[in-house]
Amino acid sequence: MTQWIEESTGGRDRGPRALARAWVEVLTRPRRFFSHAVAPGDQAPGLTFAISVVLGALLVRLVVDPGTYPTLAGQRVLSVALVIGLLGLLVAPLTLHLVAALQTLFLIPFASDRGGISETVQVIGYATAPGLFAGLPVPEVQAVAAVYGALLLVVGVSVVHGVSLTRAALLAAAPAYVVFGVAFGGADAATTALATWGLM
Repeated sequence: MTQWIEESTGGRDRGPRALARAWVEVLTRPRRFFSHAVAPGDQAPGLTFAISVVLGALLVRLVVDPGTYPTLAGQRVLSVALVIGLLGLLVAPLTLHLVAALQTLFLIPFASDRGGISETVQVIGYATAPGLFAGLPVPEVQAVAAVYGALLLVVGVSVVHGVSLTRAALLAAAPAYVVFGVAFGGADAATTALATWGLM
């Protein structure tokens, strides 16, 4: 399921520079990006992208707020490496595939010309691009990153699965909440930000 294919049919280039370019493109030109960068059966670049974003957010949090991660058995470096490794290399891919399966179930009755689960994995993976900013311990920034990620997911679902933006928003609402509201902490961040501004 996560294997690189030899001959992609229009998917992303490989390597760090390609990841950086994809990050900029999906943030600035999402509709064009999703229409050209998502390829059937070529989900590994999208999966790699999502893992890179999660690892990046975790490292940003480590730099900005080192006390975030627990120290186990007095082994600080090993503890941090273990937490980041588990979250970035195990939890992130599992969550991505579970949410992609959920998104596919929502699409089945309402998108007759939909792409496959591979394309859905890519859409969700690339939509995580703003999640890099969720590593900053600033609730307002985290909330905006989560909202932008959810909007990218809606655009991606619309473009790749051939549904209107309104229908895509309805179909992607639950997956967006799981990924951006829970996994990236957008819901708690929004609540904190609103309370800070006296709006709750």
